[in-house]
Amino acid sequence: MNRLQQKIALVTGGSRGIGKAIVLRIAEEGADVAINYHSERSEAQAEEVKLAVERLGRRAIVIKADVGNKAEVEKMMQTVEEELGEVNILVNNAGIAPFEPFMKVSEETWDRTYNTNVKSIFLASQLAAKKMIPKRYGKIINVLSTASLMVTSPVIPHYQSSKAAGHMLTKGMAIELGPYNINVNAVGPSTVDTDMCTDFLADPEIRRKEKEANPMKRLGTAKQIGDAVVFLASDEAMQINGHLLMVDGGLTVKAAQPEDHLEH
Repeated sequence: MNRLQQKIALVTGGSRGIGKAIVLRIAEEGADVAINYHSERSEAQAEEVKLAVERLGRRAIVIKADVGNKAEVEKMMQTVEEELGEVNILVNNAGIAPFEPFMKVSEETWDRTYNTNVKSIFLASQLAAKKMIPKRYGKIINVLSTASLMVTSPVIPHYQSSKAAGHMLTKGMAIELGPYNINVNAVGPSTVDTDMCTDFLADPEIRRKEKEANPMKRLGTAKQIGDAVVFLASDEAMQINGHLLMVDGGLTVKAAQPEDHLEH
């Protein structure tokens, strides 16, 4: 539909999983895309995504950067501007979810989770907004989680609190940047069958329970998250600001209850 023609997008953590799907959907809608990755093992994947974007007829670059490090984020933004142009769509997708119960969470795990899931939003969004404000146009979309609203597991308290922090950061940014015609929103996926969840979903019983817990009786897909991001990045969503769009099959509106409540 070319809803994002003549736009320049940056997607953090864009080499695989949900990030990859977001990159491809944005490119399908006409935007040029910068694909951020961090780990060495993601470099080849990022290059493959770049080729896929180019096959769609759009420009793409890949950039290695730790999005929780200010100097690296500054260099990343400068590179995007020099090679593609000023970013007017920023998708803060990078995130990690190391499984550790509260009493075993190390300070290193806590800091790494918050740097990746929260500080990265602050750093990239502040830099992008400085260029968006004079032009009075911009779209910032944060990829959060059902964990932004509810406790989803007893073994990721650091992850859940970081996603809740991302939710409040989204709201605060929306209020401050709204007068400059900059929309700040977020999407909240439930469990999506990507490589981030490969080990977790490898157990058939866990996979079954994840599906059964969802009102739609299925897992989400990365493309569905990409579709939601495209909508929020488009002019169709110009009056949507500070919103967390749940892409969760209704999971966060369903209270946990014995199955016999539904059966009877």
